[in-house]
Amino acid sequence: MERFQHYIDGQFEDGKDSFASLDPATGVPWAEMPLASAHDVDRAVTSAHRAFLSAPWATMTATARGKLLYRLADLVQAAAPRLAALETRDTGKIIRETSAQIAYVAEYYRYYAGLADKIEGAHLPIDKPDMEVWLRREPVGVVAAIVPWNSQLFLSAVKLGPALAAGCTVVLKASEDGPAPLLEFARLVHEAGFPPGVVNILTGGPEAGQALTTHPKIAHIAFTGGPETARHILRASAENLARTSLELGGKSPFIVFDDADLDSAANAQVAGIFAASGQSCVAGSRLLVQRSVKKPMLARLIAKAGAVAIGAPDRMETEVGPLCTARQRDRIVRLVERSVAAGARVVAGGVAPDGPGFFFPPTILDCSDAPEAPALHEEFFGPVLSVVTFDTEDEALAMANGTDYGLASGVFTRSLTRAHRMIRGIRAGIVWVNTYRAVSPIAPFGGHGLSGHGREGGMAAALDYTTIKTVWLRTSDDPIPDPFVMR
Repeated sequence: MERFQHYIDGQFEDGKDSFASLDPATGVPWAEMPLASAHDVDRAVTSAHRAFLSAPWATMTATARGKLLYRLADLVQAAAPRLAALETRDTGKIIRETSAQIAYVAEYYRYYAGLADKIEGAHLPIDKPDMEVWLRREPVGVVAAIVPWNSQLFLSAVKLGPALAAGCTVVLKASEDGPAPLLEFARLVHEAGFPPGVVNILTGGPEAGQALTTHPKIAHIAFTGGPETARHILRASAENLARTSLELGGKSPFIVFDDADLDSAANAQVAGIFAASGQSCVAGSRLLVQRSVKKPMLARLIAKAGAVAIGAPDRMETEVGPLCTARQRDRIVRLVERSVAAGARVVAGGVAPDGPGFFFPPTILDCSDAPEAPALHEEFFGPVLSVVTFDTEDEALAMANGTDYGLASGVFTRSLTRAHRMIRGIRAGIVWVNTYRAVSPIAPFGGHGLSGHGREGGMAAALDYTTIKTVWLRTSDDPIPDPFVMR
């Protein structure tokens, strides 16, 4: 078995305890992972805090920080095949997706490398004579970055990139479900030349998470995951009053009007729900289709779902691989069963195959006569699409907003005016029109409601890791005339 280590204060080390990571395609252990204790977390945070306050990081220019990020981007690009193979082996995500995604992750580090010396303050035209007042943007301090196993190198980049560009230091906690690529990524951080303590990477379970989120030296918690864990984090952050940015799940509507290009919509819908085996926070898991085109749209989707190549994730021809854990597969089985009991009709897939691995087929549930089915309301985090019909634009909008989530949405229509009305009306952080699941380091993403708060990507993310310092400089040489009068 391969063996991985934590990265704390510029050193690679074993944990006091360890655990075996399973290959989702076979269910067989393949690697030994270190398990961080509360003591390990304290050492990592202490190291990050020391690095934040001390040279060389504390005195490094923003341009110099950017050069380190450029170096990291080059190393990520060069190591993409190794990182992709590890992510596929440890999480079951197919190699054709991990290869493309990790190569693009390098662009996020390049974007924030270039942004590092563009984070500016401001001069205020103050209303008082003999005063110069300006604002400085300064790093908030030590950041706790907590990422899940799915798309973990991408979800780390949208935290590490802006945090490091802003001048923060980071303790990154990888999920205990599939942490191999992030523990390997630590070697690239080390090779890039970041000073010891600036980036620390470890993995562990609830003990490590609790120790990290409650640590008194943590200034900002950046979390991607589920709403229930986020609630624990918010309660934990009451201990240190840390800022939080939460990128959570979704139950995203994918809306198809009768004037849409149905072939294009069907391809985007397949990508939006079956790519990554549906294990994506922005998965378009609710298809809202106008009644007049339900039949042809559903026929296209059923044919495509049946033709999907399911198999070993390390083969380039595979289109859908296993789920990451047996726990997740079993949960999806139960949710499908509950949805069918509530009146949903299985029109594709629906049954986990026999044999090794944590596989579940692309599944489509017609929920037109089952408004209370869990498939319409609960995030599956798997390759399950629920389908409902609407007649009017107002009805589609009401259905799209009929959820406590608010992360992503898709609209397919040839009508520009209708597209604009839907963009205004949909309550979600992202609206894709005639496309789906497109991302860029330039564009922020995030949501509201149960989908969290804060944004990742773009300038907005970098500013989120800064705090404003207001500077007042009196330019008069005359004595202050009255110390008891506020000026």
